[in-house]
Amino acid sequence: MDASGSPHSNREYYDAFSKGYESRRGRNAPGGYHELLDELESEFVARFGRGGDVLEVGCGTGLVLERIQGFARTARGIDLSPGMLVHARQRGLDVSEASATELPFPDDSFDVTCSFKVLAHVPDLRKALSEMVRVTRPGGHVIAEFYNPTSIRGLVKRYGPAGAIAPGANERNVYTRFDSRSDVEAMLPPSAKLVAARGVRIVTPAAVVFDYPVLRSVFRAAERALCDTWLGNYGGFWIAAIEKRSG
Repeated sequence: MDASGSPHSNREYYDAFSKGYESRRGRNAPGGYHELLDELESEFVARFGRGGDVLEVGCGTGLVLERIQGFARTARGIDLSPGMLVHARQRGLDVSEASATELPFPDDSFDVTCSFKVLAHVPDLRKALSEMVRVTRPGGHVIAEFYNPTSIRGLVKRYGPAGAIAPGANERNVYTRFDSRSDVEAMLPPSAKLVAARGVRIVTPAAVVFDYPVLRSVFRAAERALCDTWLGNYGGFWIAAIEKRSG
């Protein structure tokens, strides 16, 4: 396992991560930090993809895809990690093993193609974005989440201690990038245009604050109130809505 960003290295990392991935997520942490992130991400997808055909690139264990399935006509997912996909299949989700840079679908297959906390670990981001645009129908949208370089979280992740994800493995064992709005716009194919954005984790100093009921209520309310304002530009994550233009 190394931080080269190769498919083999990323697969090893996420297979290791999959063993304890949901220890503080999903049913094991209702109302927690990660549940808020899942809500803000899936609700942004619903804005563009309700009643449509949706693909999630890097679906992991299926926590977000399961939410998408509740409002989409069809919901499919791909992931590089067999270990993650075991959990997604246990949820009864339509998922398959594939890479973000080689999507196994024809052109113009989906109304929305989305990805969360995955593209930050793809060295060839330009290729991944091109693939997501390719499989999206004209008039549809790519919803893509990036790690924000101009955020407190960005500084902590780059210069602070590495968090453990499994015995003998930590966050330094995976390739990680931070991309601004201008970085992303420069990588988009000519047929695509960034039309909206949402910020996530704008004021939350650390996930641990959600372990305390009063603080959880305060930060949950604040994150919801601020996610679509100008302060979203300072969120630890930012989500782009990218329209695929016709013609």
